[in-house]
Amino acid sequence: MVNQTISHYRIVEKLGGGGMGVVYKAEDTRLHRFVALKLLPDDIARDPLALARFQREAEAASALNHPNICTVYDVGELNGQAFIAMEFIDGVILKYQIAGVPLDNDLLVLLAIEIADALDAAHSAGIIHRDIKPANIFITKRGHAKVLDFGLAKRTDQAVRGDSSSGSDDPTLTERSLTNKNIVMGTVNYMSPEQVAGQHLDERTDLFSFGVTLYEMASGRTPFSRNTSGATYGAILHEQSDPPSRWNPNLLAPLDAIILKALEKDRTLRYQHASDIRADLQRLKRDTETGRIAAVSGAVPVVEVRTGAYGARRLKTGRIAAIALAIVAVCLLITGALYYRAHHSRRLTEKDTIVIGDFANSTGDAVFDDTLKTALRISVRQSPFLNVLSEGEVAKTLKLMARPTDTRLTPDLARELCLRAGCKAYLDGAIGSLGSEYIVKLKAVNSQTQDTLTEQQTTAASKEKVLDALGEAATRLRSELGESLATVQRFDVPLAEATTASLEALKAYSLGDKTARAKGAAESLPYDQHAIELDPNFAMAYAAVGIHYSNLGEPARASEYLAKAFQLREHASARERLAITANYYSSVTGELDKAAHTYGERIASYPRDVGAYNNLGIIFALEGRFEDAVEVTRRGTRIAPDEYTLYENLTDFELALQHFDAARQIVRDIQPRKPDNYIFPAALYALAFLSGDAKVMSDQQQWFAGRPEYENFGLALASDTEAFAGHLGMARELTRRAVDSAVRTDRKETGAIWETVAAQREAAYGMSTPAQHTAGAALKLVPGSQGVEAEAGLAHALAGDTGQAESLADDLAKRFPLDTQVQSLWLPAIRAQVALNRKNAGAALKVLERVTPPVEFGAIAFAVNTSCLYPTYFRGQAYLAAQKGREAKAEFEKILDHGGIVWNCWTGALAHLGVARANALQATTSEGADADAARVRALAAYKDFLNLWKDADPTIPILKQAKAEYAKLQ
Repeated sequence: MVNQTISHYRIVEKLGGGGMGVVYKAEDTRLHRFVALKLLPDDIARDPLALARFQREAEAASALNHPNICTVYDVGELNGQAFIAMEFIDGVILKYQIAGVPLDNDLLVLLAIEIADALDAAHSAGIIHRDIKPANIFITKRGHAKVLDFGLAKRTDQAVRGDSSSGSDDPTLTERSLTNKNIVMGTVNYMSPEQVAGQHLDERTDLFSFGVTLYEMASGRTPFSRNTSGATYGAILHEQSDPPSRWNPNLLAPLDAIILKALEKDRTLRYQHASDIRADLQRLKRDTETGRIAAVSGAVPVVEVRTGAYGARRLKTGRIAAIALAIVAVCLLITGALYYRAHHSRRLTEKDTIVIGDFANSTGDAVFDDTLKTALRISVRQSPFLNVLSEGEVAKTLKLMARPTDTRLTPDLARELCLRAGCKAYLDGAIGSLGSEYIVKLKAVNSQTQDTLTEQQTTAASKEKVLDALGEAATRLRSELGESLATVQRFDVPLAEATTASLEALKAYSLGDKTARAKGAAESLPYDQHAIELDPNFAMAYAAVGIHYSNLGEPARASEYLAKAFQLREHASARERLAITANYYSSVTGELDKAAHTYGERIASYPRDVGAYNNLGIIFALEGRFEDAVEVTRRGTRIAPDEYTLYENLTDFELALQHFDAARQIVRDIQPRKPDNYIFPAALYALAFLSGDAKVMSDQQQWFAGRPEYENFGLALASDTEAFAGHLGMARELTRRAVDSAVRTDRKETGAIWETVAAQREAAYGMSTPAQHTAGAALKLVPGSQGVEAEAGLAHALAGDTGQAESLADDLAKRFPLDTQVQSLWLPAIRAQVALNRKNAGAALKVLERVTPPVEFGAIAFAVNTSCLYPTYFRGQAYLAAQKGREAKAEFEKILDHGGIVWNCWTGALAHLGVARANALQATTSEGADADAARVRALAAYKDFLNLWKDADPTIPILKQAKAEYAKLQ
């Protein structure tokens, strides 16, 4: 549809769609403005009921003029294509703004007030929405709400038209026909009890749905969703929801009451009008902004006046008492205000950031160097209230100050750095000894005024008790700086339990952490492994080793250590326990839904934990939910705008969504900071490949060549590019060099992955024998690796080695029964190709039914590109074998349409040939003009593929086949 014109609207790009229509960004060629053009799909356009609902949406929305409701400009039909032209809004759907993560309190209340106001306007105009949910609410770039999609709206005003609710000029299309008695209209998780029960609906149904939406905004989850629709209906009708604060301890307490009142099942006890809920929300906003507390009344009491001496004495006494009470009240207010000012001037807010300085160590014992700073950081980071400037940001700020990144942060330097980084305070620590005892001191200092905010001192009876003493002092410090007693008590694991009782192990861990920031994962491994040797129960050290191996492209090794960390997770703080649990689900069992849920819990408890946003974005990408990945990662950038790791992932996510300009802009913005990681160069290489820019590709290869630890990634990229063009001999040489480079830097698993990908290319291009040899070599290089086995299984299947392919598939199924990608991507792909080897296209298509969006597009963790879309490719091949040309063509075009995911993978090259073969098949199975048109398309597609492979190695079997097919078709 892109570049087509409907009426006077030129379509620019597709924005999204649902059951009631597809929405495009379009240009109004008359008024020269952008609009959102909603088109009714062809199969629905023939349904008079759907057309009536479509017309009703236009009429209902156009009757409303409100800043928080999407404006309808026009409605029409051209050549049977019904459309609505609406206001184009630049921003994000609330569903993606939430993305399983609670909103912060300020944004939640602001948006809630605006949505309530929009509902009040709609209800006042006699319109019930009936499908209020996050997917129907848009958030503009300026942070305001817009209610969308009145497709299920119902009119309650009788004067609009003869029928009170149909919204149609056709008297046969009544409300009863538009909403079939046996069909519950709306979205299950957001329905009101009366909607589920099929009862008459009024405005209060929207308020219940709004309550569900508020619940999700507050907690990241819906209150009544269950595994089946029937169970969800039952929960809506009969079960009480937990308060949203159960999932989000930082939620403002009054919001619990507001949301639970909106969720009353008896609508007579629910909010009766949208204006009522708006008023409560506005009152809450006012009170939180002003910090209001209950005031003592200074008014003089009303005294009964009586005549006579007794009456006069009583009046006089009453006045004296009233004056005395007023004076006492004023004194109390003044005293309270002075106390409040003195006490709260020493407090921080949840938006303030602090810097942790190095400890002054006068004991002469080097074991305390670095160690106590690390311990204090871990202890303070248990707090969901205090925000500690990351060590990465500390290093970055030191560079700006022209100082080495490992410079010790003395109090003076900590203050200077704090001011430079915009932090509110810094923590200063010291340890000394007195006989056999140790004295630990902590001090929090306002970086601007240099006032001491709080000071703590404690004594440890022995060296082994120092960590306990430090933890106790840190806990008192948290309370003094303004954290609530509830969260201090909830998130306070003793330091020796949260880390290790061994100071020597903690010192090794500290050195590993410091080395990782300065020199990378490979250099830090020996320190963290030594920490494990010193304390075999040190959960955080196991987690660190696992993460290092993961970053080095060694997922099998990573899995071993992450699994051990999970076993020991009780020996960690609540914050680290959540991180360990999420890593276990994502990297060991592969249960991506549980990993996402755990990261959501971590964000709910620690809403400024930027690492959780980053990792949740990665999980969403692995699930193929790239829109959600972009949204949650951008939320992370709003918390930590200088954390370049977020932008690295964001670049890949935008690439996967075909947002190439957005990806380029991110790289342009971040490159001046010179992040030393392969992600940006790889993304730049992909963008250059997709646009045919050989110079930029060469420049990025130079970057890889200059860094031994990343050289193998660059060589693998170059190998894929040569194979994509059919230069198989050159691709083999580059793969050999990539494997050698990986092995030299102790990345055998990565090298084995490059071998298996090369084996797939060989097999797919028709070179079965070398493919089996290469895949076998990879399996010997790293036995038992999930990634190597999965890629090798595909290679053996493509090569026709059915026995080995099935053996590997069975092993994967047994070892990874819960793994989302193994079960939903790898096994269906391998078994589909095995079925094709046996000439059973039906069985191949059957097994591929398990592969559905969005997981079909999920990122592959151990690939350089995002994904080769193997199941999509094999589904196309299965349709060809089943003589279904139209369906095959759709699958291969799906690959071509997702270049930002596939990059230079061999499936992208052969998808061109797949389209040609699908068109040729249509030419033979069609008649007349349809056959002629398919033949023309087939010739063009063959020519496209042969042009792509114009310099290909002439002996490649699939090239010979393609040339023969093209000649025959001519």
